[in-house]
Parts: sequence; C-alpha cells; structure tokens
Amino acid sequence: DFEKAITEQRIQLLDVRTAGEYENGHLKNSMQADWTNRDQFIQRVKSLDKNIPVYTYCLSGARSGAAVQWLNENGYNAYNLEGGIKSWNNAGNEVEQKRKGPQMSMAAYLQQIPIDKTVLVDFGAAWCPPCKKMDVVLKELQASHGTKFLLLKIDGGTQTNLVKEMNIQEFPSFIIYKEGKPVWKKQGLVDKTTLIEHL
Repeated sequence: DFEKAITEQRIQLLDVRTAGEYENGHLKNSMQADWTNRDQFIQRVKSLDKNIPVYTYCLSGARSGAAVQWLNENGYNAYNLEGGIKSWNNAGNEVEQKRKGPQMSMAAYLQQIPIDKTVLVDFGAAWCPPCKKMDVVLKELQASHGTKFLLLKIDGGTQTNLVKEMNIQEFPSFIIYKEGKPVWKKQGLVDKTTLIEHL
C-alpha cells in the first residue's frame, strides 16, 4: 500500500533517519529530517504542505511511527511505512544511494562568481524540505528579476568540503556577492521581497 501510494499519488515522502543513514540508502525522491534531532525535525517539516499527505519511514518503523503521531497531532496527514526500510528492502524494492561526486575547491567556487555581476548563491540539497520550498521563490525571482542578477546553485549535500569551509550551518543558505565580495548572508527560508531588497 505504501509503495502504491508514493508512486501513484501526489505525496511528500519523508525519511526521518539520520543524515548518515539517509546517505547509505533511501527511497527515491525522499526528503530528510532527523526525528532524533527534534529542533532540526521541526524546522524542516515547517516547510511541508499540510494539504498534501506525508509518507514517512525509518529503519524499522519505530521512529517514523512516533514522527507520524507528531505530524498528525500538528495538522499534517501522515502515514508510516510499517517495518521501515528493512521491510522495503526485504520485499525487493530499490533504494537510492547518495552519489559522491568530485569536491569543488574554494578557488573553483570563487571562479564562478563574476566581479561585474550581482550573484545570488544558493546552498541547498535535494533532500531538504525548506530548499524545495525556496525553489519556487527562486523561480519567481528569476522570472521577474532574472536579468539583474546571476543565480548560482550549489548542491550542499554533495559539496560537503565547500560547505564546511564556507561554514554553512543550515540549508538553504544564501549569499549575495557584489563586485566579487560577499555583502549579505542568510540561512533558512527567505521571502522574495527580502531577496529583491538585498539584491
């Protein structure tokens, strides 16, 4: 039933395990919010749409069962994968693993920031619920003001060395560069008006 729901319906798929567990194998198109890190969990699920069902899973179903209870108590419509990803694997279903691509150096990163343009850098990750929410805002921003700035998206889930060197603590994180120098930095959700003001 879980497999059928996540392939045939418009849903939000949430892995409530740790980031390390997620990287070792996760369901396709799933987002990640660690139930054992309650502050992170609450911060990330704030970006989920309460009008769209949330399907959750963990290793064996215990953490996701607790997460589902919390989600349902807080206005979401949530479901749990009984037996967790263990049962998913035992049924012969596929999981995805994080692809570790080449790491970008600081020099290579800075080369992508032209000094003659205003640049908005977006550090995000495919598994990050707030990042998905910000993607909509960034598309609107590009549609209305795209000629006035350059958008540079960095996959923070892959570019872990750069994230550490840049001291990025949260996804998404935004940095605005003018004349090649950082002039503004913000972590978390940002509204379009604020971005326009700083750009």
